[in-house]
Amino acid sequence: MRQSGKLEYGGLRGPQRTCVGCRVRTAKSELLRLVRVGDHVVPDLRGRLPGRGASLHPALSCLELAERRRAFPRAFRVTGPLDVSPVRAHLEGEPNVM
Repeated sequence: MRQSGKLEYGGLRGPQRTCVGCRVRTAKSELLRLVRVGDHVVPDLRGRLPGRGASLHPALSCLELAERRRAFPRAFRVTGPLDVSPVRAHLEGEPNVM
C-alpha cells in the first residue's frame, strides 16, 4: 500500500501531489515544487514561479530516482535533458547556484 501524507492540523486531507522520484502521493505541503527555467530545473520555494510545476520530496534519494527514471523531461513535457544542479545544490544545503 502506498503511503499518503496528511496535513498536521487534525489529520484533514489537503491537496495531494505525486513525487516525480518515488511516485508516492503526499500532501502538497510536504513536497518541494520545481519549475523549469530555460533548460534548468529550479526549486520554487515560495510556490509562485510561473509555468508547469513538478513535485519532489526534499530528499536526495528522490532526486536520484527521478534522474534515473528521466522523470523531469516527462514531467515538464520537453524533449532532451534538463540540468537539475540547482535542485541538487538546494537539497545539499549549498548557497544559491542561479
